Amino acid sequence: MILPGTGRGTGEAGGGGVRHMPRPEVTLARKLRRTMTLPEVLLWQQLRGSRGGMRFRRQHPVGCYVADFFCASARLIVEVDGAIHGVETRPVLDTTRDQFMNDNGYRVMRIGAADILRDVEAVAASIVSLAAAPLHHSPATSGPPPRAGEE
Repeated sequence: MILPGTGRGTGEAGGGGVRHMPRPEVTLARKLRRTMTLPEVLLWQQLRGSRGGMRFRRQHPVGCYVADFFCASARLIVEVDGAIHGVETRPVLDTTRDQFMNDNGYRVMRIGAADILRDVEAVAASIVSLAAAPLHHSPATSGPPPRAGEE
């Protein structure tokens, strides 16, 4: 007897078809969550939950990249830079990546892994502080500034 939704008795669920393949950056993000570095783990322990009303995600896909930490409400990306970020072509790649993020409306904050190891609580506090600060200042409630000569 074949039960509804169980395929043709071959062990496949839902009748078969083409298997959904996640985007490559999603697959990479999942792998990176399992293999986080020590500074990333320490920082994640400080940022997880809703610290200061800001909610962070770890190893989150943004476009074709994977951000180390991401705060959607603040459009803030936090990148943890280890020693590898200063060698060979890595600075050029980081600049290209930051430009992509900025062009798409994200702010990028780069933090050295050594700074996290030195004082993770202070680093986390500075991240939350930046996330809580608005990207654009709202104009004064009294209207636009006066024209030249009308002060």
